[in-house]
Order: sequence, then structure tokens, then C-alpha cells
Amino acid sequence: MAEPTPRASLEALWQGAGLAGAVPARLGGEEPVLPSSFRIAAAAGAVVAAATAAVAEIHRRRGGPAQQAEIDLRHAALEFSSERYLRLDGAPAPARWDSIAGAYGCGDGRFVRLHTNFPHHRAGVLRLLGCEGTREAVGAALRDWEGFAFEQAAAEAGLCVAAMRSQAEWDAHPQGQAVAALPALRIERIGEAPPTPLPPLAARPLQGFRVLDLTRVIAGPVCGRTLAAHGADVLHVSAAHLPSFDDLLPDTGRGKRSAALDLREEAGRATLRRLAAEADVFLQGYRPGAIAGHGFAPQDLAALRPGIVCTSLSAYGEAGPWGGRRGFDSLVQTASGFNHAEAVAAGADPAEAAPRVLPCQALDHASGFLLAFGTLAALLRRAEEGGSWLVRVSLAGTGQWLRRLGRVEGAFGLPVPEMAELGALLEEGPSGFGRLTALRHSGHLPATPPYWALPPVPLGAHAAEWASE
Repeated sequence: MAEPTPRASLEALWQGAGLAGAVPARLGGEEPVLPSSFRIAAAAGAVVAAATAAVAEIHRRRGGPAQQAEIDLRHAALEFSSERYLRLDGAPAPARWDSIAGAYGCGDGRFVRLHTNFPHHRAGVLRLLGCEGTREAVGAALRDWEGFAFEQAAAEAGLCVAAMRSQAEWDAHPQGQAVAALPALRIERIGEAPPTPLPPLAARPLQGFRVLDLTRVIAGPVCGRTLAAHGADVLHVSAAHLPSFDDLLPDTGRGKRSAALDLREEAGRATLRRLAAEADVFLQGYRPGAIAGHGFAPQDLAALRPGIVCTSLSAYGEAGPWGGRRGFDSLVQTASGFNHAEAVAAGADPAEAAPRVLPCQALDHASGFLLAFGTLAALLRRAEEGGSWLVRVSLAGTGQWLRRLGRVEGAFGLPVPEMAELGALLEEGPSGFGRLTALRHSGHLPATPPYWALPPVPLGAHAAEWASE
């Protein structure tokens, strides 16, 4: 069967979200762009185009001019590495990994990957292994474990570990089967409400929409960043006691204001309820059940604010035995067969292959744009159909979708572009972290070009209130 073109993948996403008519988007350029056997450029082009075309459709329905989203596959693929293409005050500012994070061989020959960027996850892994915090000590301790056994023990301890599987092993696993049974993007009506008219025409396509962004790391923040690029009022909500990966904020915080609330206290919950009662979108990406446990489950929000769009990210999806398991892009790549498949495609013996990672956090970034597209599709549908809506995406489901796009050959020799080669794709300006040079948004609209009106700032820099207040 022929592999879908980027255009065909885009149209399938559009129709799957319940949107009718032709997709107002043009895709240009060719793949591959990055050294991978997976079609990362095709995936990037499709998801960025879907989100940008939905922005164009909202603006048109508000009375703006009809316009087509213009997406270049190379630019979109590079935006899947946006956290890599950063400079602060002229110095490189890549996201740093913890010293013991990464892949290790276990005593049975199977590899496991540890995600220890959050201090409590690092401490928990070392406690489980009973060793010092060096790569040598961790490697020695893991040789006393079988890979699947350590993965399970870590999950039971609330830690972030994945054993490497082949794609065939993942397909046979109950969680792999649960993920395969669901579409990558799920949009569900969860409550009754009259149609919510789109706001009157404004200068920017999403101006007038309010988005609460309770996310961290990459995928969820990319969704909020995308909506902010087209004018949405995005308020990022964090808490001082929660760990965060601050290295990513100069990239993913562009266009947002940032407030701090402690949901362990009634005052914090009351403030969030007040904000949610006036929000169009409630975006959250914490472990399944964590935000709901504070009284902000989708059904609670739909009762509080009929017509709200709840947008939710998880690692492995809401169904299956791993439905509540913690995870990150690198772990899902490992567990669901991407690391093994890449190694084999690069020439490794399937029985002895060491993990080979994708050249970017493709599951994170693709999920972020799918979340943004699903959110916008739900806003369009609530204007026509009414109702409150739940939009769900999982990293594992996005991985399954990426697999369905097919593979490419001969791409491993491609270099990963250096920042000095990006030229006009970069922008420069002030930020709360220093002078920022970063990648522009790849979802272009000719009549209303995207831009971030606000610079990224440290967590909690603003009051917990909407900009228009």
C-alpha cells in the first residue's frame, strides 16, 4: 500500500476532527529533512498545517479574509527541535539532561531508559537501585535486574523508566493494543451548552480566546505556544513546589503570561476556578488524574463553565493497563519500538540492537500540534453545535500515527542543521532570561502572520488574572 502524502495525512486529520470542506493549506518542500527512517518532515508538515488551517478557518468565520496556511516541510521539521535552536545573550542554551538519564543494559541483555530530569524521579531511581548517583554505579546496579522487572518496579514506585521493545513486542503488549485501537486525536462532547459564537473580528485570528495552560516540559507547552502565536490570551499556571524543566521555558514560554497557584490550598483552587469560569480552553498535561484530584476533572469544568474545551495530554493514553502511567517522549520512544526500529534501520542486528533515538522529540512536538489542532477544531464545533468538549492526545497514540505514515530510506546520512544555517527562520528579541534568539513559528498565514507578542518569562512572573482584566 502506498504511503500517504503529507497532504493526504493532513486531510485525514481534518476529517477525523469532524471538520468539513477543503483544508485551507498549502504544503511545500520535500522530505527527508532529518536523519531518521521515520517520516518526521511529513508528520511535522501535516500537524502544523492542520493547526494553522484551523486558525485560518476560525478567522474566516469571524469575518476575516479567506487565506491558506503555508507550510514548508523543512521549517516544520526543524520546529520539532525548537528547544535546540536557542541562544540566550548569544550563548547556546540547549535543554540539559540529568547526569544519570539515558539507556542502560540490564542483566538479561535488555535495555532500559531512565528519565531522571526531575529531582524526585532521580532520587527514587537511586533509592530503588540502592546505589550512588553516577552512571557507573547505576550501570552496575542495573546488571542485577531484568529489564521488564525493573520497568515494572519503577512504575510501581511512581518513577519514569521504560524497557526497550521492538515494534512487534509493543504491538503484542496490552498497552500497545489499547493504543492502536484509538485514533491519535480524540474529540468528545462531554456536556450540554448552547452554541458559543466566535468572538467578533479582531486583528489577530485567536484574539479574544482565553487559554489556561497547566502543562510543562514540551508537548503541552507547544500547544499553548501555538495558540499564543496567533493571538490567544494564554495564561500558564504552575506552582513553586512542583519541579519544572526551566531550560525549556525560553522556547515554550513565548507569547504566554505565567502565574503560580498552589492547588493544595483552597485559595489556589478558588483562583483557578475563577479563571476557568471565564476560560475558553483548559489545557492540562499532568499525570492522569492529578488535576482532576483537585476538583478540575473535565466534567467538573464543564459544569463550572458550560461550553469549555478541555484539552488533555497523557503519555500512554487513558485506556489499557498503562493508562495512568507516567512518561515522557524518550520513554515512549523506547517502550513502543522506535529506538529499536531506528537501530535496525541503521544496520544493527535486531537481536543485539542498542537504542537509537529519533533526531528530535518528535512525539512531544507532534502531540503539541495535534493538541492545538484538536482544541481549535473543538472551538469551531462548539460555535456550530454547542456543547462542552474534551480533546485527548497521548504520546503513544501520536507514535502509532507516526508509524502509519511509513518509512524513508537513506536519510541517516543527513546532518542535523546547525543554528547558523537557519538564517531568516530565526527571530531575536528580549526575554526574561536574556536576549533570545529562537526559531520562528512554521505555521504561516499571509494575511495574519503569526508572532509572539509577549517574551518568555520565569515561572510565576505575572498575576493570576486574564490580560483583559
